[in-house]
Amino acid sequence: MWVLLRSGYPLRILLPLRGLWMGWRGLPRSLAVGPPRRRYRKEALAALEVPVLPVTATEIRQYLRAHGIPFQDGHSCVRAPSPFVGASKLKDETGAATSFSLFIDKTTGRFLCMTSLAEGSWEDFQASVEGRGDGAREGVLLSEAPEAEDSEEVQRIWDRAVPLWELPEPKEAQLARVMFGLTKVTDDTLKRFSVRYLRPAHSLVFPWFSPGGLGLRGLKLLGAEGQGDRVHYMETTIPQPGAFHNLFGLPLISRRDVEVVLTSRELDSLALSQSTGLPTLALPRGTACLPPVLLPYLEQFRRIVLWLGDDLRSWEAAKLFARKLNPKRCSLVRPGDQQPSPLEALNQGLNLSRILRTALPAWHKSIVSFRQLREEVLGELSNVEQAAGVRWSRFPDLNRLLKGHRKGELTVFTGPTGSGKTTFISEYALDLCTQGVNTLWGSFEISNVRLARVMLTQFAVGRLEEQLDKYDEWADRFEDLPLYFMTFHGQQSIRTVIDTMQHAVYVYDICHVVIDNLQFMMGHEQLSTDRIAAQDYIIGAFRKFATDSSCHVTLVIHPRKEDDDKELQTASIFGSAKASQEADNVLILQDRRLVTGPGKRYLQVSKNRFDGDVGVFPLEFNKSSLTFSIPPKSKARLKKIKDDNGLVAKKPSSGKKGAVPQISETHSDQAPNPNKPDLSKPSR
Repeated sequence: MWVLLRSGYPLRILLPLRGLWMGWRGLPRSLAVGPPRRRYRKEALAALEVPVLPVTATEIRQYLRAHGIPFQDGHSCVRAPSPFVGASKLKDETGAATSFSLFIDKTTGRFLCMTSLAEGSWEDFQASVEGRGDGAREGVLLSEAPEAEDSEEVQRIWDRAVPLWELPEPKEAQLARVMFGLTKVTDDTLKRFSVRYLRPAHSLVFPWFSPGGLGLRGLKLLGAEGQGDRVHYMETTIPQPGAFHNLFGLPLISRRDVEVVLTSRELDSLALSQSTGLPTLALPRGTACLPPVLLPYLEQFRRIVLWLGDDLRSWEAAKLFARKLNPKRCSLVRPGDQQPSPLEALNQGLNLSRILRTALPAWHKSIVSFRQLREEVLGELSNVEQAAGVRWSRFPDLNRLLKGHRKGELTVFTGPTGSGKTTFISEYALDLCTQGVNTLWGSFEISNVRLARVMLTQFAVGRLEEQLDKYDEWADRFEDLPLYFMTFHGQQSIRTVIDTMQHAVYVYDICHVVIDNLQFMMGHEQLSTDRIAAQDYIIGAFRKFATDSSCHVTLVIHPRKEDDDKELQTASIFGSAKASQEADNVLILQDRRLVTGPGKRYLQVSKNRFDGDVGVFPLEFNKSSLTFSIPPKSKARLKKIKDDNGLVAKKPSSGKKGAVPQISETHSDQAPNPNKPDLSKPSR
């Protein structure tokens, strides 16, 4: 079985370590970049001081009509003549008017001119049409140009790479084909897609060309390493993924093509094109993201088939991408034993055209029968671990209870004031983010700078103020995570927050939103003077967003004011019972320090709608790394020495006040509390 690791820490080429990595992989130093430079490529989500509605498709059409601009309504974009192209370029060789070359996204209003490659926001387009701002037009045109240093690096690597069939040693070419699974892919296919091989790095080189194949805009390097009976792949893009977007295979697309197959890997596109002869394109970041800037390139197709992989995560990504592309024109290839990834299907001798004919439409009516759902049910039953969601690497006890992190769910998290809710939930979200879960943070209580400092410390597992020489190294690695922050602080309107979340899901394919905390949105709601009614409305809005957007929402809510000597329960969540009713999961951070003094905290899972398992497990805070998952070394070492020497007797569960119960332990010697359920045992 081959394992593919896509653009994930720690195997990505990190900016300050790129030269070291290339040297380790055997890449000549002449191809390595120079000193590390700062690249703040991720745009912060704009702060909205007052509720501002995003531009709608209706407003776009009304504006174009008001200014006498003809347009055509497309699947996901509105097409119009481009104001960034001279009149001579709007006609072809025969003098006839060409098709409209400006594409305006119906959801965000951003535009892209396919002729001049100008792009910008809806406000930039309005300024250009109305003649406002002398430098606006030039700035938009220049925004697409890559950095000069990136262009030189791309050309340098491309010149050093050679086609596989031109390698001087046939054994080297054969080994490369075996490592990348290309034994059945012909030289003609590799030549048509301009695929090359970089010998020093033992990597395939996939080019990204401008529309029409006029210029080389970027490269993706795919390296392979044999580890026992497995092959690990490592992807590297130049420029970095956030700086440039393109589709592999775009120059081979004709204006007359009306059907295309989208894949998540370049190797799959090669296999599909060779076997079926259909136009194929590979997404630049696989199943992680479909940037809206790519939608204009897909506007000409009346039918799009998404064949992204052979696991449930690929299936979920395909359904999410179909929403952007207009589900009525999309079909999805369902993963299965007889429907693996395209390259694997080719190597197994399967008929790829027949598999494409089994693709299911992404759009259906509001009411469906079990006949339409039975394959999805079978997929979840046969892939139990994948259906359970993404598993935490830092909290194995959480995996045993919740089984995983799933899309479309609402998690309510609470705990006493000062117990470390924000610190824990930041590590909880960081754990998932390092595994490729696109995350959006909404921190209304503390600033983004302070939150980022905490998460960076948790990411580096140590205080960087004591080793500032390593700050750039860790900061660059942290910057590569799919992590974004809302720039809100203090009280905000729920409508503004929901609009921002919807924008983030569309643009950045966000899968997890953290809201810390709900109380900062209640002051802006003028629905009623009743705070309980306002809170119920906000929780209902988050519940609806999670379901409609297939995005997991983690909502932090403060508990009621209760006696310090009592443990929190589900009923302790502030407000009515709606929060616990709407939530799929309820997590409570219990802190016995408030009663017994210094001692362990523990996390209680009091609701689990997925399979009903509930329970508790201990947490130990490491002050140096600000983590709950990594215990302090001194305490762990001391406990181990005492245990090995037999100096510490096993503690009875009832003799110490504030003892923390473990999962699956039974406290038979502790008097039961009739008003409190026994949470020491997992129950269903």
